Amino acid sequence: MTVSVLLVDDQEMVRAALRAVLDRREDLTVAGEAAEGDQAVREALRLRPDVVVMDVRMPGVNGVEATRRILAGWPPDAGPPPRVLVLTTFDLDEYVHAALRAGASGFLLKNSPAEEFARAVRVVAAGEAMLAPSVTRRLIGVFTALPAGAAGAGRPSGRGRLDLLTARELDVLLLVARGHSNQRIAAELGLTQANVKSRVNRILVRLGLENRVQAALLAHESGLVDDA
Repeated sequence: MTVSVLLVDDQEMVRAALRAVLDRREDLTVAGEAAEGDQAVREALRLRPDVVVMDVRMPGVNGVEATRRILAGWPPDAGPPPRVLVLTTFDLDEYVHAALRAGASGFLLKNSPAEEFARAVRVVAAGEAMLAPSVTRRLIGVFTALPAGAAGAGRPSGRGRLDLLTARELDVLLLVARGHSNQRIAAELGLTQANVKSRVNRILVRLGLENRVQAALLAHESGLVDDA
């Protein structure tokens, strides 16, 4: 199955470089490009790609707002919404947590190797999260430094939310937060991949979360993961 991708970045050279990486992979194809957020929303609805690779800082509508508009406004009769892979550099971290809260499925540094970028597209297209542990720790540091309530959501927070989970679900959540795939979680816990997928879905429902990235953020915020 070929994964279709919409590239969103205000720099033409960056889009060209990303396209060159994807065009060399038989299982990945570029469905279209956009240079700013408004155009990204329109093109996502028109092209219905599997994955949107989204820059954060762009003129006009930025990547955070574009991500929110795409996912929150996706027509129910248009099939599943695309997965959003956010591109960032460390100096843009303050924007990334908002994109993840808006429903993005992962984040990647712009200077990542070509093969890592291609793998990230495949990972989010498969419904999993792109969570590089070193980048996650940096992001969590930025996120937890925000003033109380800045992440909003009005939901229960902290360790108390994790009381909704069983011991086995906590085991699964811990490995999700460490960036493990379903296959690796299954191997470590002696479960089938189907069972892991079912448990992850149950975790998201019980915690009122949209995706694995949000679950990983909550695990870090709650102290379940040792970031030392």
